[in-house]
Amino acid sequence: MTDHLARLRSRRDDVARRLAHLTAEITTLRGDRGAESADDEHDPEGVTLSAEWSRLEGLRAAARAELDEIDAALGRHASGTYGACRTCGRGIPTARLEARPDATQCVACAAASGR
Repeated sequence: MTDHLARLRSRRDDVARRLAHLTAEITTLRGDRGAESADDEHDPEGVTLSAEWSRLEGLRAAARAELDEIDAALGRHASGTYGACRTCGRGIPTARLEARPDATQCVACAAASGR
């Protein structure tokens, strides 16, 4: 389990960095949207600032959700419930935890619930 813990921590660091980068990009873009010269709405070759802002917000929301899942997995590890299926209570196979260290269900329960 310590290998999984190290992978979770490493993945958390990566996602936190990505989230910080996306937040910085959004902040910059908001500044650009406020500038009069940044009106690219009629530029046939460019993506509008609004479209880019929407794209970045979607990526940031996904990164936040991923960070929440990782934090929940770290919490389960700290409480001693990491690796137990939340549905049936059986152990989640090591191969599944290696593929998805934040997994909350065994393969059978995940398949039954469509996850």
